[in-house]
Amino acid sequence: MTIQEMMLEQIAAIHGEFVGLRAKSQYDDISDLPEAKVIRFNARARALIHRIAPPPSVYSKHCEEIVKDGGYSGYVARQLFGVVDSLKADAEAGFLRSQSELIHGELFADFLEMAQHLLDEGYKDAAAVIAGSSLEAHLRRLATKSSIALDQTVSGSVPKKADRLAADLAGAGAISKLDQKNIIAWLDLRNKAAHGEYGKYEHGQVSLLISGIRDFIARSPA
Repeated sequence: MTIQEMMLEQIAAIHGEFVGLRAKSQYDDISDLPEAKVIRFNARARALIHRIAPPPSVYSKHCEEIVKDGGYSGYVARQLFGVVDSLKADAEAGFLRSQSELIHGELFADFLEMAQHLLDEGYKDAAAVIAGSSLEAHLRRLATKSSIALDQTVSGSVPKKADRLAADLAGAGAISKLDQKNIIAWLDLRNKAAHGEYGKYEHGQVSLLISGIRDFIARSPA
């Protein structure tokens, strides 16, 4: 997964969160929903805007104007969603690729937080896919750091699969054999989630998946 793809996925997650909340509400400003849910969306939307389009971007400026003007939390949520919606459109059009704040570690931390949030809300399958995508992207960064080729040439250049990258990293001593074994198991769970085999793993296994990947990334920075 590229940085651009990760950025788009983050934006889509926050965008989808508001859409989901609005579907449960009678009002566009979701003001009839529990205050805690609205406040949480506001915090996550504000953090996303500053992370993807930091100052002095017009997005961050408009975001802070909304927060400064205040109003009830539902009104702020609706206004922040407007900024996220614009950010989503520009990101999809490729206008944000040069944003300097797309720092690797921060992105992965947020993806795992996102996966944990989805798991806590009962969406184990989406959580497993997002956590697995985080792992695969980190493996590619580790491979680059270790001067390991990301592609293999078998009748043309083909990107290596994540399990092959893990094997190459272990062979080069960049990760341990135990880490490699764990990675293979994590990728297997992610693949089950991605292919609709939802009955072959449980909530607790996804929780262990997220915590395991978080620990691995912390021990093996790229």
